[in-house]
Amino acid sequence: MLLHVGPVEFLYYWFHRALHHHYLYSRYHSHHHSSIVTEPITSVIHPFAEHIVYFALFAIPMLTVVLTETGSIIAIAGYITYIDLMNNMGHCNFELIPNWVFSIFPPLKYLMYTPSFHSLHHTQFRTNYSLFMPFYDYIYDTMDKSSDILYENSLKRKEETPNVVHLTHLTTPESIYHLRLGFASLASKPYSSAWYLWLLWPVTLWSMVLTRIYRRTLVVERNRFHQLRLQTWAIPKYGIQYRLKWQKESVNNMIEEAVLEAEEKGASVLSLGLMNQGEELNRYGEVYVKKHPQLKVKLVDGSSLAVAVLLNSIPKGTTQVLLRGHLTKVAFAVAFALCQKGIQVTILREDEYEKLDKSLGTKSEGKLVTSKSYSSCKVWFVGDDLTEEEQRKANKGTLFIPFSQLPPKKLRKDCFYHTTPAMQTPTALENVDSCENWLPRRVMSVWRIAGILHALEGWEEHECGYTMSNIDKVWEACLKHGFQPLKVPTQSKS
Repeated sequence: MLLHVGPVEFLYYWFHRALHHHYLYSRYHSHHHSSIVTEPITSVIHPFAEHIVYFALFAIPMLTVVLTETGSIIAIAGYITYIDLMNNMGHCNFELIPNWVFSIFPPLKYLMYTPSFHSLHHTQFRTNYSLFMPFYDYIYDTMDKSSDILYENSLKRKEETPNVVHLTHLTTPESIYHLRLGFASLASKPYSSAWYLWLLWPVTLWSMVLTRIYRRTLVVERNRFHQLRLQTWAIPKYGIQYRLKWQKESVNNMIEEAVLEAEEKGASVLSLGLMNQGEELNRYGEVYVKKHPQLKVKLVDGSSLAVAVLLNSIPKGTTQVLLRGHLTKVAFAVAFALCQKGIQVTILREDEYEKLDKSLGTKSEGKLVTSKSYSSCKVWFVGDDLTEEEQRKANKGTLFIPFSQLPPKKLRKDCFYHTTPAMQTPTALENVDSCENWLPRRVMSVWRIAGILHALEGWEEHECGYTMSNIDKVWEACLKHGFQPLKVPTQSKS
């Protein structure tokens, strides 16, 4: 402790001040200061030469206790933990140290910095040079005079209330690492399981235990789009739990609590993502509207925009498509729209054909047909229960277009796979740090976009249950606000 307070903090202070000389700053330290609004990963973003110097500084206490034979594993491990904890905490850009900590022991303010203290260094540049202990800034008069005021104001600041909430959930146990607070390298790429995550199974298991105990929605992302404040909330339940009948009541209760919390915080729209809007679970969100008829927050299931995107994903000149999968609200609407456009819709299973035929009746214009042949269509609209055997029966070059929330498993290298209904987001959408599930960078699911559109356009009706908004109106509004359709894939990926 004394070796850190003395040599390490003292040498770091003067080395840090030297880095802010224009010669060294322009060649080295400006790289670190490119993060004006810091985040934990900023703490280790330095040029290589700086890393070497920091390593040498932090080695002083460890090598000293080793050479004097007074060290221990606990001392060295504890010191490294202290360095990482303080370094990340100082760059987190969120004031998490309560005022009573400094009230109990006032001299602590000279021995421990705060995130607001270090944030001033990243905005003012010529103040608050200290490593973790501000007393050298007090000694050499480089303490920013607004440090204490900023700290107190940060603690008083009210929580930002969202205009739009998108409600999603965890998918697999490993999906916890795909959150922004997990691994940045994983969050910046479409979600997929990696072999090394098996090594983290003890941590994964603990995260599952924590989600079981916590039982409240987690804010996993905050974005801005023009004047709208957007938040993504995740229910701490996994995909498999949504498929268990005995979990239905628990899941529904958590969704309802999230809806009421969004209402209490003043959100105008809440969109239901992934399996939070299942027909068997809550009739596409209708149960919450019926249970709370005075609900001000508008519930959106995004089905109308999903249909619009699916219809615009069909290659030009298509005259026949095959519809296969669990028949959802979106599947019925797509079948109806295709028939109205004069495109023949082929159904493989008798039970699915009977459901669609009964629902559409004469509206199908005679374009709804049944067939036993898997090779008659080159465009397939597929849902959740598409089997591997059925995929293998498709012709070479078949285009699979999912109408489901979850993508099908890609088995065929000689076929093409479209993403689940999604669109490219405009550049005006801020703070997009991670991918949404399995989608590419800056691509957003239509179920999430639909909620944003609802707020932008000021639509007052709920879009849930078995009702849908006007498809053409929603599509035109989507394009007007800068969202762009994805290109039909030109090659398949295994």
